Formats: sequence, structure tokens, C-alpha cells
Amino acid sequence: MVLPNRGAVANPQSHSNKLVMLRYVGQLEKKRDMGEKVVKSRFKRVCVFCGSSTGKRNCYRDAALELGQELVSRRLDLVYGGGSVGLMGLVSQAVHGGGGHVLGIIPKTLMCKEITGETVGEVRPVADMHQRKAEMARHSDCFIALPGGYGTLEELFEVITWSQLGIHDKPVGLLNVDGYYNYLLAFIDKAVDDGFIKPSERHIFVSSPNAKELIQKLEFYLIRSTCLSTMESSLRQVGRSNRRCSMHICRLKLIVREGKKSGLSICSEVK
Repeated sequence: MVLPNRGAVANPQSHSNKLVMLRYVGQLEKKRDMGEKVVKSRFKRVCVFCGSSTGKRNCYRDAALELGQELVSRRLDLVYGGGSVGLMGLVSQAVHGGGGHVLGIIPKTLMCKEITGETVGEVRPVADMHQRKAEMARHSDCFIALPGGYGTLEELFEVITWSQLGIHDKPVGLLNVDGYYNYLLAFIDKAVDDGFIKPSERHIFVSSPNAKELIQKLEFYLIRSTCLSTMESSLRQVGRSNRRCSMHICRLKLIVREGKKSGLSICSEVK
């Protein structure tokens, strides 16, 4: 769905985004010419929460483009809030420009505010914020939060809470660009120390300063969540099928070994 331009009002942020996108497209074409290998992923669609502003520092724009590029390299589709401005606009244009499918879900009341000019991919208007978040979650295999404001934080904490309550088991990642979320991470640690968040729930989400490492952590997060259940399944097989038990244990060891090769701390519960 392409929405019509709502007027010839100058938008400095939109113009700036176009300049950044031109630079990104040039980098993407260069990598294609070099025959860069496509990285396989266990996910199909990634939901990205981010601001309708680009922020005051270039590192936030660069991070949005880097994330879009990483999604393209893994052939991952994007689900996001549907806006064409700010970091939302950059990451959606990056994925769409790289050939990925983009699904934007936006409340009708925000279309005039968060959409200027043409959109990319499929834009799906919904009734309200509740339906927006529910649809974004339903169509996604994992979640990533870029820097943003109140809305981004609200979306992030809702999917974290849903995971805590067992509503979903999808990985959640925080892209901590240049320490943007350091104080938030410190707050969560404080909540754990003071008994408001269980230590086991501190690791519902993972964080990283760059997109490549974050997605790698999210890939292994799914494996980590199955480690204990895999061990329990193996133990249940003892006495019935020693061979099957051995196969499960060998698979678990392989998972841990591959994680260590990637420099990731996975299955830390398993000694």
C-alpha cells in the first residue's frame, strides 16, 4: 500500500534520511558486487521497535541502517510500526531497498503524524495502539528495540512482560547503541537486586551494541531456551533408549560448543 503525499510541506528530517539512504544503497550495491554470502537464520520475520525521530546523533541513524543491512544479509523480513519518518523510516527503507519484505502496522490516528510522502512495502492500518502491538507480535519471530522514546519503551516492556507471563517464547533484543540503554539496564539490575524482578527473569532479553552481534545472540537465545528441556527429555529416555539419550546429549554438547565458538554465553545453567 502506497499512501499519497499529504502536501508539499518541507520535511528536513525526511530530506536528511534520503541522503543517508543514498549512502546506504551505495554500500549495499558494493557488497552485492563483491558476492557477499547470505547468512541463514532460524527466523523469518523480525519486529523492530524504534523512534519516529532520528535523534540528535548520527550513530543512531547508522545503527538503524546497519540493522536493516543485517536483516537483508540474513534474508529476514521486517515488521515495524509503519512510519516513514525517523529511525522507523530508515530501517524500513534499508530492508526494502535490499529486497526484503516490509510490513508496517500503524493506527489510523497516527498516519498523518508518522507518515510523510511515500511509504515502502505493505502498510496495514489498524484501529488503535493495542491492535498495532498485537499484530506486530503475531507476525514476528523475535523482537529488537532500537533507541527511541516512550513509545519504544512501552512496546519493548510489553513483549518482555508477555514473555515473563508465558504468553510467548520469542526472543527479545535491545540494540544498545553507544550506551543509549545503559541506564535502563542499570535500572533493571537494581530491580533484581531489590527483589522486584527475579534473577532468572533478568535474562528474558539480550543486549548488544551492534546489530550483527545482537541477532547472533537472538539466534542462540532460542537454543538456550530449549537446553533444559532437551536435558530433561534426554533423562526421560534413560532406561528406555540409551541410544536416543546419547544422541540428545551429543546434540546439547554441540550447541554449547558452537555457542562458545561465537563468543556467546549460552546454556549457562548447564555445567
